[in-house]
Amino acid sequence: MRELVETARRWAAEGRTAFLARPVTEQGFGPRDPAGALLVDPRGECAGSLYRGVFDEQLVAEAAAVPDGETARVCQVSVHGAEATGAGLTCGGQSEILVQPLASVPERWWEELALGSSAALVTRLSEDGTQAVSTVVRVGDGAAPAGGPEAVREALELLGRHRAGREARYSDEGLVLIEAYPADPYLVIGGTGELAELIGRQAELLGWEWLTTQDRAEAEKRLSARRGSACLVMLSHEPSFDAPVLGGALRLGIPYVGALGSRRTQARRREDLLAAGLTEAQLAHVHGPIGLDLGARTPAETALAICAEVLSVLTAVTAVAAEPAGPAGTGTGTP
Repeated sequence: MRELVETARRWAAEGRTAFLARPVTEQGFGPRDPAGALLVDPRGECAGSLYRGVFDEQLVAEAAAVPDGETARVCQVSVHGAEATGAGLTCGGQSEILVQPLASVPERWWEELALGSSAALVTRLSEDGTQAVSTVVRVGDGAAPAGGPEAVREALELLGRHRAGREARYSDEGLVLIEAYPADPYLVIGGTGELAELIGRQAELLGWEWLTTQDRAEAEKRLSARRGSACLVMLSHEPSFDAPVLGGALRLGIPYVGALGSRRTQARRREDLLAAGLTEAQLAHVHGPIGLDLGARTPAETALAICAEVLSVLTAVTAVAAEPAGPAGTGTGTP
């Protein structure tokens, strides 16, 4: 939904009677974008992407049919067979889609998305599905959305998974839609060279931002500025750089901290970090050997294994950690 910010603001400034459409419930379709959403102008203009555009015309018609004074419309859509595959969908499916006037979506929502913040939008629908009240939730802001305290808890849980997602639940007052959009992961790669570049390219495929650096001040600045979404992949073996940056990341509570190196290098870093005042509990958060055990041998495969481990940690998915190996192992044999 972040890609809709500029258009949403422009349409609002123009005073357009526009609508924001996104799924409430879904069945089928195969793999899909959990952040998919569409801005609809009843005159036929659309911005964004939802189910590869297969329902755009129907949603334009639904938007045009929303009566004045109503702030919500829930419509049923479905596609199957050749029409689904022709649109590029893995398979057919059906969905309930909320069509909500842009004017009833809080301006703060677009502000938070524009800033790259981790934020959730909680929307309560009336029992008859014709009215919607939306509130923005952020960690620590003490918001009290229309969905109540339980909706706040669920929104914060979704944000804590570091992945965009939606959940719908029923309350005594109607359906509550919770949409979480955590900040995109920001990969700080300590070091340069082929592996660093390959990790960066793999991160791009996942939609992550990334930076390679061997400058301690720059690395620490970036980690601090993006502490809620930053991840550190330490490739450098320079004592004046690797231990201080690793220590700073651990003190900040960065979600993922990984370090490439042989047993000797890992032991040296450990001694340096303990000498700098880090605790055993903090050191336990360092992933080293780095990367999931995918049997990686080439630099490209190692980059994939490292990004896979970052993803598994961010999403709290249990995965197999890499075992110490020889020079050809998953990032463990480099001195």
